[in-house]
Amino acid sequence: MDSAPQNAAKTRGIQIAIDRGGTFTDCVGRLEGQPDVIIKLLSEDPANYSDAPLEGIRRIMSHYLGREIPRGQALDTAQIDSIRMGTTVATNALLERKGEKIAMVVTKGFGDCLVIGNQSRPKIFDLAIRKPEVLYEKVVEVEERVTLEDYAEDPARNLTRVEVRAGTEEAGSSDVVMGLSGEAVRVLTRPEREGIKKQLQEVFDSGIRSIAVCLMHGYTFPDHEKMVGDVAREIGLQHISLSHELMPMIKLVSRATSVCADAYLTPAIKKYIEGFQKGFEGGLGTKGVKEEGSGNRGARCEFMQSDGGLVDVDKFTGLKAILSGPAGGVVGYAITSYDENTKIPVIGFDMGGTSTDVSRYGEGRYDHTFETTTAGVTIQSPQLDINTVAAGGGSRLFFKNGLFVVGPESAGAHPGPACYRKGGPATVTDANLVLGRLLPEFFPKIFGENENEGLDAEASKKVLQEIADQIRNETGKDMSVDEVAYGFLTVANETMTRPIRSITEAKGHDSSKHRLASFGGAGGQHAVAIAESLGIKQTLIHRYSSVLSAYGMALADVVDERQEPDSKVWSTWGNAVDELTSKMESLKAKSRQALRDQGFEDDQIVFEEYLNMRYRGTESALMIIKPDKEEFGNDWDFGQAFVKHHRYEFGFTLDDRDIIVDDVRVRGIGKSFRYEEKSVDEQLKTLTRKGVATEKAHSAQNVYFEGGRLDTPVYKLDDLDVGTEIKGPAMLADGTQTIVVTPHCTALVLETHVVIDIRRDEKDKSGTEAGEREVDPILLSIFGHRFMAIAEQMGRALQKTSVSTNVKERLDFSCAIFDATGGLVANAPHLPVHLGSMSTCVRRQAEIWKGKLKKGDVIISNHPSYGGTHLPDITLLMPAFNEAGDKILFYAASRAHHADIGGITAGSMPPHSRELFQEGAAIKSEKIVSEGKFNEERITELLYKEPAKYPGCSGTRCLADNINDLRAQVSANQKGISLIETLIAEYGEDTVQFYMVAIQNNAEMQVRNLLKSVSNRFQGKDLSAVDYMDDGSPIRLKIAIDAEKGEAVFDFDGTGPEVYGNINAPEAVSYSAIIYTLRCMISEDIPLNQGCLKPITVKIPPKSLLSPSDNAAVVGGNVLTSQRVTDVIFKAFEACAASQGDCNNLTFGFGGNVTGQAEVKGFGYYETIAGGSGAGSYWEGTDGVHTHMTNTRITDSEVFERRYPVLLREFSIRKGSGGRGQHRGGDGVIRDIEFRIPVQVSILSERRVYRPYGLNGGEDAQAGLNLWVRKVKKASWESSLKKLQNGGAGEEQEEEEEEEERYINLGAKNSAPMKAGDRIIIMTPGGGGWGKVGEEKVHLKERDPTEGWKKGSFAAREDTALQV
Repeated sequence: MDSAPQNAAKTRGIQIAIDRGGTFTDCVGRLEGQPDVIIKLLSEDPANYSDAPLEGIRRIMSHYLGREIPRGQALDTAQIDSIRMGTTVATNALLERKGEKIAMVVTKGFGDCLVIGNQSRPKIFDLAIRKPEVLYEKVVEVEERVTLEDYAEDPARNLTRVEVRAGTEEAGSSDVVMGLSGEAVRVLTRPEREGIKKQLQEVFDSGIRSIAVCLMHGYTFPDHEKMVGDVAREIGLQHISLSHELMPMIKLVSRATSVCADAYLTPAIKKYIEGFQKGFEGGLGTKGVKEEGSGNRGARCEFMQSDGGLVDVDKFTGLKAILSGPAGGVVGYAITSYDENTKIPVIGFDMGGTSTDVSRYGEGRYDHTFETTTAGVTIQSPQLDINTVAAGGGSRLFFKNGLFVVGPESAGAHPGPACYRKGGPATVTDANLVLGRLLPEFFPKIFGENENEGLDAEASKKVLQEIADQIRNETGKDMSVDEVAYGFLTVANETMTRPIRSITEAKGHDSSKHRLASFGGAGGQHAVAIAESLGIKQTLIHRYSSVLSAYGMALADVVDERQEPDSKVWSTWGNAVDELTSKMESLKAKSRQALRDQGFEDDQIVFEEYLNMRYRGTESALMIIKPDKEEFGNDWDFGQAFVKHHRYEFGFTLDDRDIIVDDVRVRGIGKSFRYEEKSVDEQLKTLTRKGVATEKAHSAQNVYFEGGRLDTPVYKLDDLDVGTEIKGPAMLADGTQTIVVTPHCTALVLETHVVIDIRRDEKDKSGTEAGEREVDPILLSIFGHRFMAIAEQMGRALQKTSVSTNVKERLDFSCAIFDATGGLVANAPHLPVHLGSMSTCVRRQAEIWKGKLKKGDVIISNHPSYGGTHLPDITLLMPAFNEAGDKILFYAASRAHHADIGGITAGSMPPHSRELFQEGAAIKSEKIVSEGKFNEERITELLYKEPAKYPGCSGTRCLADNINDLRAQVSANQKGISLIETLIAEYGEDTVQFYMVAIQNNAEMQVRNLLKSVSNRFQGKDLSAVDYMDDGSPIRLKIAIDAEKGEAVFDFDGTGPEVYGNINAPEAVSYSAIIYTLRCMISEDIPLNQGCLKPITVKIPPKSLLSPSDNAAVVGGNVLTSQRVTDVIFKAFEACAASQGDCNNLTFGFGGNVTGQAEVKGFGYYETIAGGSGAGSYWEGTDGVHTHMTNTRITDSEVFERRYPVLLREFSIRKGSGGRGQHRGGDGVIRDIEFRIPVQVSILSERRVYRPYGLNGGEDAQAGLNLWVRKVKKASWESSLKKLQNGGAGEEQEEEEEEEERYINLGAKNSAPMKAGDRIIIMTPGGGGWGKVGEEKVHLKERDPTEGWKKGSFAAREDTALQV
């Protein structure tokens, strides 16, 4: 590594790089001509020092200066060239919720936007729903409002042209202005300065000094935010975060969360930096360097940001600091492990004590993501795409319900693993120690009462023996401690490979074509096994791997990021390119100046130029880097580059759609250091290999590998020469890491790395006959993970390749795999309403097509009598055959909600359908793909032509989207099949089929145990409950439990008859409700499959509304009746009070191809709206969240107004709508939408008459209410008399009639033609209360509040759809 030219002029001082982690602080010091110094310190050691980074710098300076600098003495910056730091200060403040007290300033009507968020719940089976708490203490709603003049779904593509630009003086008086994004913005209400001043003064007087400002459409029209900022400064608020300055990107909720995080964390960071700077004599940062003339010799000081770039100490902010530490590791492995010539991509595997970070580096640049979730806070800001898994060295080990479970709970630092001598539990570290994979002699002796003892292997053995005893008692299977420990490691590795597969394969990459770069304290013990599992052939471990994050800081570049919104339609000719080029150049000029200010010359500054692009009508934007001139013939052909990238990542292109540019982004890079070591590939070419001499072994260790213990030589890394080749089994160690080289692998020592070549060990596939096999709990756990991972990856493939908002954004879909009989094997927890119902469909289709299917065939069905739920949910299933192609082994199936499939209303969710045909296309069973050939002609007939043959009905209003989404479903099924084929290739057909059955038996056993314990609780009594639909139809349930066998009969006798309406629910829906409620009450992470229903007999009275006839309308059954069935089951079990019991389905739009009428091009929109969740025996209900049978997201408010001709007046919590009680029920929401053009609006809802029940003395919640606010002519007796006297004539001279606003109750289910200016206000029900008002609240032992939150961009994108 060498310094860049700008430092050559002055005498080079000491260069220091530091990563302050949660447990350890790593420091790397370097001085020209001297060896590097590496120091590892505890991050917290108050008895010895107050700040670990300062202590590290003191020790490094003492070393190089050859004299001990006393603690507490200010350090002389004249001796230091640069300090580079990564810190967890921001992350810790976020995790522990110890940031600054802040207030959020937001547009009136949106004060609860962060409480509601995207309305989904983090864990779909938790009845006690925990959403992350908001960061602010106070909300200020400002009376101001702007909206976008045009809408993206406009079939006529009207565009308003306007000269006045946002930010100019004229914008202050113009009603329509041009926003920064090039979109016309209508100003509806201007804020009053005095009013804002009064509101902010109250904030100041309450002691708050930091505010976050995020106003509707502030990303494109920042004028009102600027005004609020000016007033705040006048009042004396110390920290003001404005959303348009931080991240001018569309999406109110993400921008508001980000700006709150910045206001919350930046003061904490500034406070930390102030304290840090006090430890130096002389200035730090650019300012300090510039002031050198005054006699102060300053040192450069830069902090690592979440995007992998360094920034001057004075510009370091909270929003950019969240991944500061892990980012250094990514930069470290990217620079040291990637070769620009061979271009082999690298997966980073950073395994620490409590968690593991995985990431990817390929194509010569960092993978950035713009929305990630950390500690429950979704941040919108460029960050490296790092995903965190709750599995590390300290992860706890459990044997639960016949399965080996690793994490997510961690032993932490106190008490730590059992071997830390503090009475801790069994952890991954203990398993490694027992198996001989950790070397106590290389571990610091810091344990025991006097902190002078080593690791305690006996303690590890003892806790693992306890688990072995538990396994014997519960299953009768005798396992040695070694087998148990090895089983846990295997399961831990499987837990960690799942997210690695997702980050690579979700973006279209093949994980086996990568190298694995392992670093972090625990990485070396697991790297080879992880690589093997992913099919990777080579693992790289850098010589500084245990301090690679700090080393990465030393190698990183200084970065300046700039971004501006846009909305142009891409075109290679005309003004578009000129305007975008000019915007890009303006951003580059600003960035260049910022880097010059930090001491960079122009020849050290390079730029990465990006356009954020998407197809019209989709929300999946891709950040496209400036194309390569050689590849595209023109370095501004972003359009062609976007199409190529879209095809690579999503598998399709939409050639008939415009490409929209959402943002222009520039990443200015100040090249500060050069890495001059030879790359791994260059070293491999020139290296002379030699076998390791026997005497080089430092010692020998008896290590357990698959199959038994082997004598394994241990080598000290420092004793091995470059070029030494070590065949496994072997262990390589130094003071900071232990590397396990398994049998069949070879390690090679390079100057910079240890390279391990992996030869895959063929698994024994012979197996015994299925009849005589015994279930191996380790393999059962592995297959549980693998089957679920397959269903998850199918879901990812579907979301990735789909087009519609419903699937891609709202995540209204499910994917699953089934055995040859149609029994459910694994269903990723996407939507509960699909859980048990898909199996009914697959079984029915398997019977119909028995013996008639071939490889590559796909069947389509959505009919309620054939296992469907309601018509918009279309199921595609595909068989997988054995190698000979003569036997079906299993099925892959996917079900997705299509936004329109015809019928009497746009959105195909008619509130008053009476017959099935009115709800759209009904398909019983058709083959749409024959041996791989997609029959588009037949699909057009089924979805477009046939529904229009019925009176008053149209065919689908979005055929192109239907076809694209069906193709996406086919590719998701194909993905599932190829993954199971890989599994069969790995383990053999018999083994895979054996465990398909075993995993169902495991779920069956857990449900039987649940039923036995319930029977005990109710002393063997039968359970019963009844609840009512709003039309008075009863749903009755009686549950008789056989406690001995653990079986139950669910008898719905007494349920109301079929309804001449649409709340009839196909039988499959009741099965879904049962499987969902049982899983919630088990409250363990059990496999979701057919086994759950084996101990259950369901009796549904024929001809009731739960078993309707073939042509009965059912659209409400799936979304409304399913919720009531769920309520009734929970009521019978006395599990919790009722939740809102409703999905509040709202549709609006216009257009269609009704027979006998001209076809009208239009659009359809569909959403479901959150309400309150029910309280329980130890929890309060949650406000504004989706409950039970659904968990779809809501479209972000700004995106909603950009795409559709609407004005969202209010989206807030409906205070007081939850039932009161010892524990209060959650509140519903208020959603007030004004339409800007005439549209047909339909609402399909429930709980408008019968209120959600309270339990155990708790009060009922408020019922919902749907209002139509319309202008009607004001009738007066004078005008009526005049008309009578004139015999109806004389209207010409009549003065303009007055209009008045009326609030009209629409009832629960209705449809209305709304005019421009009309509004619909939906007030959703709350959740019932639990226990009598005034009784003392009950609290369970506090669990880790972060357990329900997810981290990583993958999680932010797919939140709850795909739970890891």
